[in-house]
Amino acid sequence: MSHQHPADAQALTPAAAPATYTNPVVWQDFADGDVVRVGDTYYYSASTMHYSPGAPILRSYDLLTWEHAGHSVPRLDFDDERYDLVGGSRYVKGIWASAFGYRPGEATFYWYGCVELDRTYVWTAPAVEGPWTRKARIEAGYYDAGLLVDDDDTMYVAYGNTTISVAQLDATGTREVRSQVVFRTPPEIGVLEGARFYRKDGLYYLWLTRPANGQYVLRSRSPWGPYEIREVLLDLPGPIEGGGVPHQGGLVDTPDGDWWYMAFTDAYPGGRMPTLAPITWVDGWPVLRTVDGRWATDYPRPATAPARAVEPLTGADTFTAPTLAPRWEWNHNPDLSAVTPGDGLTLRAVTVTDDLYAARNTLTHRLQGPTSTVTIELDVSGMRAGDRAGLVMLRQTSAWVGVVRADDGTDRVVMTDGLTMDEQWATTSTGTERASAPLTGGRVWLRVQADIRPGADRQATFSWSTDGETFAPLGPAMTLEAAWQFFMGYRAGIFHHATRALGGSVTVRGFELTTP
Repeated sequence: MSHQHPADAQALTPAAAPATYTNPVVWQDFADGDVVRVGDTYYYSASTMHYSPGAPILRSYDLLTWEHAGHSVPRLDFDDERYDLVGGSRYVKGIWASAFGYRPGEATFYWYGCVELDRTYVWTAPAVEGPWTRKARIEAGYYDAGLLVDDDDTMYVAYGNTTISVAQLDATGTREVRSQVVFRTPPEIGVLEGARFYRKDGLYYLWLTRPANGQYVLRSRSPWGPYEIREVLLDLPGPIEGGGVPHQGGLVDTPDGDWWYMAFTDAYPGGRMPTLAPITWVDGWPVLRTVDGRWATDYPRPATAPARAVEPLTGADTFTAPTLAPRWEWNHNPDLSAVTPGDGLTLRAVTVTDDLYAARNTLTHRLQGPTSTVTIELDVSGMRAGDRAGLVMLRQTSAWVGVVRADDGTDRVVMTDGLTMDEQWATTSTGTERASAPLTGGRVWLRVQADIRPGADRQATFSWSTDGETFAPLGPAMTLEAAWQFFMGYRAGIFHHATRALGGSVTVRGFELTTP
């Protein structure tokens, strides 16, 4: 397969590669990964819950350096207008552990996602860049689905929580022709889920997680069982200080026949970070390579094809392209009629609300660990009275720095914190203004510096500038919420919404994500 990269892409070309690599291989929030190889190219698909487009796909040629390649779900087309932030919201719904795979017989990529537990959507594409098309809605909930395209091109989905089932799909991959329970988890193990499905040397393997501290594997000579079970890891110390046990994710082989396990490590407040370790096979069972009784921080590099240039997951975007790059995802489905990229990114207000969680068209970007800085350049000259625009640290507890336009047309730069949601993801506070300063002129630079290490103080600080060079702090530091229940980690969000009436706009002239 050939892959095109923009001519003006900022590319990272590996020099003489070191002998080892360091975990996490991606210190950004890409959870519930499904990893596959097509030829000498690796693809990684992740969860995104309520963010749109959903199910992002990363691409790599060495399993270590990854770039954004696309999204399997261009829009959260799940038959519910609340995904549009119309009539409610779908926070912590939508896309969670889903299945991603490639069917060689028709040279097509497939994505399967269970939504609301009672239905599964199928999206397909001839290439990861798209176009992705909603192919079917299956009236069955393939919870935590894992896809196997067998040697004869038959497609199976493994799924379930504690009770694990396998479904065989028809030749189109869009209809179930058979389904049965293949394994019931013993009570002493507890819960198993997060299925991934493989065939190797004539044997079938189900790769299952015990959330959030274990990994098990089932083995059989038939996709329908009976299955034997082995423990792969349990309570294994991970590579991120203060983080959790690496688990879930999936297995992938190299063209030379080496096997690797790409798990994720809980590392809130930043999220769940892809983490890589080698696998060996002993008597037909996969065995994780550990170092001194733990998932190591450093391992020998995979023996892969020569590294190729990839676009880094950090860096700048000046929004000169006619479409947004796949590094970007919106909070819920956007109203794209109010978005104009190309000469900067113009956002026209589409929601009248004092609740940022209810405002459409908040554009989000993952943070980079362990610490990173996000800076945006914002043209606010088109704002209307009552409009708010700025840069938010977005999660169930949020804070922002931005511009508020008063009735008399004057502007203030404001830092607001204490935006909160409850356990049902309903807004419980729209925040409290903590500091402000007058702004003259139509241009402002806004900045947040965030420490997302789980074992650290988890501080985010806000500042602003009128020249992009000298920044003044504004407001108190924010302590980032480290609870896992929101699942997605903190993101930087660029927002603009009205509180009085529509008609205003802002233009994002630049964005930059940097690390120390």
